Amino acid sequence: MPGWETVFQKVDDYRWLIPRSFKPEMRTDGLLYADEAMLPLLYKENAHVQVANVACLPGIVGYSLAMPDIHLGYGFAIGGVAAFDPEQGGVISPGGVGYDINCGVRVLRTNLHKDEVRKKINDIANELAREVPSGVGSTGVISLSEKEMDKVLTEGAKWAVKNGYGVNDDIEHTEANGALAGADPSAVSHHARERGKDQVGTLGSGNHFLEVQFVEEIYDEAAANAFGLQKDQVTIMVHTGSRGFGHQVCSDYINILHKAVAKYNIYLPDRQLVCAPVNSPEGKQYFSAMCAAANFAWCNRQLIMHWTRESFAKAMGATPQQLGISLIYDVCHNIAKMEKHKVKGVGGSEIEKLLCVHRKGATRAFPGDPVLVPGDMGRYSYIMVGTELAMNETWGSVCHGAGRRLSRSAALRKYNYKELMADLDKQGIVVRSASRKGLVEEAPEAYKDVREVVDVVHNSGLAKKVVRLRPMVVVKG
Repeated sequence: MPGWETVFQKVDDYRWLIPRSFKPEMRTDGLLYADEAMLPLLYKENAHVQVANVACLPGIVGYSLAMPDIHLGYGFAIGGVAAFDPEQGGVISPGGVGYDINCGVRVLRTNLHKDEVRKKINDIANELAREVPSGVGSTGVISLSEKEMDKVLTEGAKWAVKNGYGVNDDIEHTEANGALAGADPSAVSHHARERGKDQVGTLGSGNHFLEVQFVEEIYDEAAANAFGLQKDQVTIMVHTGSRGFGHQVCSDYINILHKAVAKYNIYLPDRQLVCAPVNSPEGKQYFSAMCAAANFAWCNRQLIMHWTRESFAKAMGATPQQLGISLIYDVCHNIAKMEKHKVKGVGGSEIEKLLCVHRKGATRAFPGDPVLVPGDMGRYSYIMVGTELAMNETWGSVCHGAGRRLSRSAALRKYNYKELMADLDKQGIVVRSASRKGLVEEAPEAYKDVREVVDVVHNSGLAKKVVRLRPMVVVKG
């Protein structure tokens, strides 16, 4: 039986081409960022076929890209990146964004040393678990009226800060300042609004988490200093998105855009790639609803951060200001954004064009910006810094995490709750989880080793390692 060697053409140790000859309908090549050891698994689960399928969509510019944390997703592979030119019939696809619109990560610094936190570690874990709602169907302390919901959907994190849940500095350290301008609340269904009105300020379930970490290793002293980080310093990471609200927006528009595919005579190699031209009425409507869901997610993370600050301060017997709890950065990894990028024009000269860049399980990595790469709860996470090379090769994009190695059902069959908890306890990691089943589904071994993923990104030059973060407290749904 043919293997991965027959499909992937080696460009260098970290770049592999899927030539357009792989499928006759491909408009461009696929390009994977991976090391050779990663290729058999992604080939086995057919993630490379999804990369090739995206290359068949109208108006794609450059390669159909995949990051080293690639695994099978809905339509697009998770870890997929693609840009589309609206002037050339380029499309926007909910499958290229994902169900959890603007799932993302934010990292806070503190002025605390890990040894100070160790003394209060159980108090901190208990306060965080009590004050930050988590789990399937969890609801928060805020229930939004119709009027307030509209404001959240247009203002994003700014709504939270205006209402006392944060400071202006938080907005300045959030991608897009915590709100996309194209949001239109009227493009969102009543069902989505109902699902979201009680969920803002909640962590949710699945792979979402709240972690207290410390800086275990520094790779780039200058960049670490620029981000206000030093060895053994305590940090806090929040990973969550738009909850049931974003999921419903995605579901609604997958149904709506099926009609657009027929209307605009778009060939789909996979019906999960349902889409519409960016400049069509249907495409604009989805984009407006997606922006609203993205803003909901930013508000959600802002509220969680506020309650995290308060919980941490209460457990430590000090104010957030005294503890120096401040935001380093917030970046999303499930979104489609209109961005200006350089492309090849007529005659090979470079021109700047407005493109619709899809990042599905991929993180923006603009030069000099922090790149936040969460790992699993038993190992480590990373902060990197974006490079100019990423702007030239991947529309300023890199990996978003470790990427799953086992399905949730496979993890449940293979791992045991008591053994998992004993292993985490042995490592000094305190866990609070709303669900035993959910915790086992997220067992560290169910994920690729994020170090291997990060090394591909670092060695390929797309982003550079700055620090490695080790978990101390994990709160999960």
